Amino acid sequence: MATDQVSAPQDGNTRAGASSPSRINEVIQTHYAGSDTASALLSALEKAGKDLNHLTLEDLAPVDEFHIRGRTATLELARAAGLNARQHVLDVGSGIGGTSRCLAKEFGCRVTGLDLTEAYCRAATLLTEKVGLSSLVDYRQGDATRLPFDDGVFDVVWTEHVAMNIPDKPLLYKELHRVLKPGGTLAIYDVLAGPCTPVLFPVPWARTPETSFLVSANELRKLLEDAGFRISDWVDSTDAARAWFVALVEKIRTTGMPPLGFHVLLGADFQAMAQNQGRNLQEGRIVLGQLVARK
Repeated sequence: MATDQVSAPQDGNTRAGASSPSRINEVIQTHYAGSDTASALLSALEKAGKDLNHLTLEDLAPVDEFHIRGRTATLELARAAGLNARQHVLDVGSGIGGTSRCLAKEFGCRVTGLDLTEAYCRAATLLTEKVGLSSLVDYRQGDATRLPFDDGVFDVVWTEHVAMNIPDKPLLYKELHRVLKPGGTLAIYDVLAGPCTPVLFPVPWARTPETSFLVSANELRKLLEDAGFRISDWVDSTDAARAWFVALVEKIRTTGMPPLGFHVLLGADFQAMAQNQGRNLQEGRIVLGQLVARK
């Protein structure tokens, strides 16, 4: 996601003024998707032996939730946030819809997904139809710092591995706060800056530092408090993430790329991204944070 102003806290992975907001938007969308993500996913599913007329969430699992530790991490955050069927959730940075479908299926809540990349929104809509969850889940294309929703309409605002691409963090969290109902819940699972720098590129969220905007855990706490949130739960999940990535890289090394995986979205250089991500975790260049906050 991108913003109107490049004014994020600077760290070893950012260069103030290096790119215009419109240029950042373009690079992010190019990074995440080609012209026909939906067709590429359907082709990969077919090659993996899946029945395109009877798809399930389990069929989509290898590519569906585009973040470290996948569905396991999503369910952990959902339980910490206390999701239930009475809530309307806004999934900011919904990608191809894996998290939104998981939340709707597992908890019965209504979910609206928002993503900057139009090709991802189209793919998310198609896959949601194919698994029979369209009555609970819908998608909008849009910018996380200019949310196309009225004030106070969502019970929960949810975001996983999204803020790394957004330079204007104060505006981002102000917008998330704005669309929440009073007493509403913010659920975040994000990659944060570690004690060692710099991050090794390419990584799954950015091929170069131009679109990488990490903040530390302490910086994130202050950003959220300044936006009006009260943090109620915080878990450092770096150790679990590290173990997950070690296993992923070893699997790729020994068996190669499977028919269905994140490389379908990111292309052939995903192997290099995965290796760098593992090193970044091992060497303390990035850390993982799961948190719940209230408006």
